[in-house]
Formats: sequence, structure tokens, C-alpha cells
Amino acid sequence: MSSLVRLQPVAAPPPSLNDNTADLDRLLRALRHDLGAEEERLLSVPHRHVPRVAECFRACGFGGVAVLNEDQGRLEPVDLLPAAPLRLPAMALDLGTTHLEAVLLDLLSGQELARTTRVNSQISHGDDILTRIHFATGGRGKEGCLEVLQQAVLGDTNALARELAALAGCAVTDIRALSVAGNSAMAHLFLGLNPYHLCREPYIPLVNAPGPVAAVELGLKLHAAAPVHVLPGVGAYFGGDLLAGIVASDLDLAEKPEMLIDVGTNAEVVVGCRDWLVACAGAAGPALEGGVAKMGMRAGTGVIERVDIDPASGRLAFRVIGAAAGEGAAAAPKARGICGSGMIDLLAALFQAEMIDIRGKLRSEKLGDRLLAGPDGPAFIVARAEETVDGQPVTVSQIDLDALMRSKAAMYAILGTLMDQVGLPFAALERIHVAGAFGRHIDPRRAVIMGMIPDLPLSTYRSLGNSSLAGAGRYLLEGEARRRIGEVARKITYIELNVNHEFMIRFSGSRFIPHTDRALFPSVPYQLTENR
Repeated sequence: MSSLVRLQPVAAPPPSLNDNTADLDRLLRALRHDLGAEEERLLSVPHRHVPRVAECFRACGFGGVAVLNEDQGRLEPVDLLPAAPLRLPAMALDLGTTHLEAVLLDLLSGQELARTTRVNSQISHGDDILTRIHFATGGRGKEGCLEVLQQAVLGDTNALARELAALAGCAVTDIRALSVAGNSAMAHLFLGLNPYHLCREPYIPLVNAPGPVAAVELGLKLHAAAPVHVLPGVGAYFGGDLLAGIVASDLDLAEKPEMLIDVGTNAEVVVGCRDWLVACAGAAGPALEGGVAKMGMRAGTGVIERVDIDPASGRLAFRVIGAAAGEGAAAAPKARGICGSGMIDLLAALFQAEMIDIRGKLRSEKLGDRLLAGPDGPAFIVARAEETVDGQPVTVSQIDLDALMRSKAAMYAILGTLMDQVGLPFAALERIHVAGAFGRHIDPRRAVIMGMIPDLPLSTYRSLGNSSLAGAGRYLLEGEARRRIGEVARKITYIELNVNHEFMIRFSGSRFIPHTDRALFPSVPYQLTENR
């Protein structure tokens, strides 16, 4: 029994003239006996739950099943049921800046009951986190803006809870707990805490490890006794989402050094093992999520995720998300945009087909009818008008490619700087975990060709999926995971790249395909570019 909410059968003799112990004291005495001396000092009933627990205990004939919430090492009886339920649902939430993803888990079996996602409604008040912080702290001269942002994300959370309950065939009030993993700014906005100092030197959060709060206090429509646990962060740049990812990847248990890369609004990177952990973050994320290119978008149905160009003929083929492997072009869904993995594939394919040079610049003489003279300069046609949903071609301009080149350079510079700080070569890494939608869709070989990630055996790379959500789920289910998250928060070391001179040098050297130092990418063929 290590889940955040637990069931404990209990039975006590009824009151008598010879035993006039109060109802609640009688319950606690029986629970202490059943749980053992080790738990005795940790058992207490929160005042707000005293009436219901005592009344239900008596109504059930001084027996039944106690529902215990874990709160920072204490066990709190918060409900008393006549019999054990078949399921005990709890919700884990990945509190993303752009998207929210949630999963409903059964705390009794560990089984996933349902999963869903939605766009973060806070976007209407700012696409990026800095804009929202300024909005929340009166940057637009309005009162109550923090509450507006909080209510937007709490409304989304309630909507997700309703969707999960409907999918799982239960009532939303059956959900017994909520764990939340997000960056530090999103955690502040979720809890209604002022994020003013997060974006101002010396970048100090109001709190790194907020205590549990009752769902009803936040206006969440879960079970009346449901606690909300926002996973702890380390500072302004490292929140509970990254700590959740570390635990989900078991990076903190590794015997040899491993790396975790999580690409979202920023690229967050951790390297280490069970003995040490070092982390840093940098702005490499937006272009890699498809958020910089005009036709760029996050991975989803109809979005181009794979691009191939035959170097000899120049023939281009692409695959959109939602198309089955090997599906014919006539039956395949039409394109509506291109995501980060598609952009990476495209850049690598253009390079191999000699359609761009080592600076990522389009070579007009090689593009044929794929070249488009757009309002922003030359552009490359990825999907022709007849291959798209709206009859407009999917194009990637030179400006888009330049942005992608900067992002890929930043990514490799971040990784190289971090490894240099810990005094290890890339070859020392046993495994590299790549998280998120970026990790699910990326082709590591293409990313190596463009010089975004180190030239290592492809077996080194492991796609992790939504590590933030996975870690939040483990937080609900495993006492050991909760302990580890707290321990990681205490021992991780953060390196600030904004003032790191070495990072800027590495960034400059990385703005070529694959790199100015060809020895760093021995597996990438150069014969195509030698005579240019």
C-alpha cells in the first residue's frame, strides 16, 4: 500500500458502558492496531473531515474500509466506506504551457483507465509564459489578471476531469486525488501564486515545494476529500515536470551516466546517474516543436512528420500523422502543416540531396518546381496544393530554415556545454532519453545528420513519451517515486547558460550542417559537399 490514497479495512467493537471511547478515537485506535506501531504516530484526521468520518464509522456499525490520504509522511483518514470499491480513480496532469494532458489511473491496480488532452486556455492571454507572467502581475494595468489565468487553467482541469470520468465510466466526484507536474511558472499560475519574481533577477520562485491543497479549495469538482499535489520544482527554470521526467526515466537510479532531453517551450537537459545530477535549460524548443515555421504546428493528425528526398532524382515523399505505414498516397490523409520532426527530416533530406548548403541556405538551381518565390523570400514546397487539406501548399521558407538552424545549433550547444561542465565526452553516456512529442516522432538518424544531437549509435537513444505525465502518474501510485522526486529536488545542480561564454562559442560552431568540426560527426557523409 504505497499509493497516495489508500484503503484500509477496519473493525472495532461497538461502544458500551464499559468502553465509552469516542467514535473517532475508536476508529483511530483500530487503525493504529491494524497499521502497526510504525504508523501510529503518523495517523491523524484533518478537522474538516472529522464530522463525516465519525458519522460514517458509526453508520457502518463501527467497521468498514477507511480511505487514507498520505500528506507529507502522515496518513489521514478522510472517509469511511461500508465496503471496498472496485476501483479508486486518481488523476495525473501534465500542466503544459501550450497543451494539458491528463490520465486517470486506478490506485488499486495501477491500471490506466482513460487519457485525454486539450489546449491550455491561458493561450488567449499570451502564447508564451513571459507574456502570461506580465499579464498576471499587472503588466497591462489590470487588476485580477492572476485570478483570470488561474481560473482558466482550473477550468481546463475540471473539463479534463469530466472527460476522463466519462471515458472511464465513473463520476467525476469519484476521482480521489490529483497530481500536477508543470514548470515553475505554470505551477504558480495553477495555485494562484504571484509569479512576479520568476522572470526578474535573481529569478526566485515564491515557493519551490508547495504543500498539498484540497481540491475544493481550488474549485476543482473532484471528490470532496481529494488532495491536489503539485510536484516540487528546483527553481525558476526547473519545475516539477522535469523532476517527474527524471523519475519516469529512472535517470536517478542509473549506475552509469545517462541523459534526459525534454523539448517544449525550452529545451531542458539533465545528465547524471544515481550519484549526481546536473541540469541546464535553453531556448531551443519552439522551432523544434514546429512553432516557428509559418506552416509549423505541433504533432497531430494530418501534420507532416516524415520527409524523404531521393538524392538522385529529387523526388520527394512525405508521411502525415494518421497514415498507416506503407499506406498508398491516394488513401493517405492530406497534409495541413508540418511539425518539428518533419522539419528535422526535411532539413536533413535537403542537405543529403544537395538542395541546401552547409549553412542551411536553399540552392535555387537545385530545387526545380519545388522553389516558390514567397513574400518572405524563397521557399521550398513540401506538399503541393492538391496534397493539402485546404488546397494551399505547405511551404518552408528560408526564414523558417534559418530559425531551425538556430534551434538545432542551440540544442547541440546546450548538450555539449553540459557535458563539458561535468567533464565527460558524449561517448560516456549509456543512454539518452528523449521526452515528449518531440521524442515520439523524431528520427534520431536525421537529427544526427543535421547536427542537432551527438553522433552516437542509434541504440543509445530512447523515446520516452510524455515523461512529465508518466512521472506524475508514478507519484500517485508509488511511495518510492514520491520519495525520489523529493530527493532529486534536493541534490540536482543547475547550470545557468545565459552567462556561459562557452555556450556562445559552441553555438556559433554548431550553425553549420552538421558542424564546423567534422570530426564530431564521423558517420555523416561529406562527399556530397566536398567540391562546392
